[in-house]
Amino acid sequence: MPNIASILKAEISRVARKEVRAEIETLKKASVAHRSSIADLRRQVSALEKELRRVAKGAVRPSAAPDSGGDAGEVTKRRFSASRLAAHRAKLGLSAAIYGQLVGVSGQTIYHWEQGKARPRAAQLESLAAVREFGAREIAERLTTE
Repeated sequence: MPNIASILKAEISRVARKEVRAEIETLKKASVAHRSSIADLRRQVSALEKELRRVAKGAVRPSAAPDSGGDAGEVTKRRFSASRLAAHRAKLGLSAAIYGQLVGVSGQTIYHWEQGKARPRAAQLESLAAVREFGAREIAERLTTE
């Protein structure tokens, strides 16, 4: 009798493994298909993000030009140079915090601009241009009034 019981038990476990294997195989195929479609979607998202960055870069420049040109030449397009900013601040002998007060930003922002980690916005470029126009006396006057 124990022989029949062990044979029956072995047969049941064999059939159960076969059924489980069949179920797992269909799940594996579905998983592979899903992973493949996810990879395709990631590639598409990456390509679209690159395209968006490229378009955004191209769109920023032309959209900025009509704004400056629409003021009948009053506002000129300003260029920024980190090294020139650092040289001007050093020439005046001012700390970044004091120079930042003149421009209307923090000293840390001045450091970031000088190191090239950040770039000033258009309004800040105008403030920088105004500070470059000042002489040492005007700067001293502005610092005493603030």
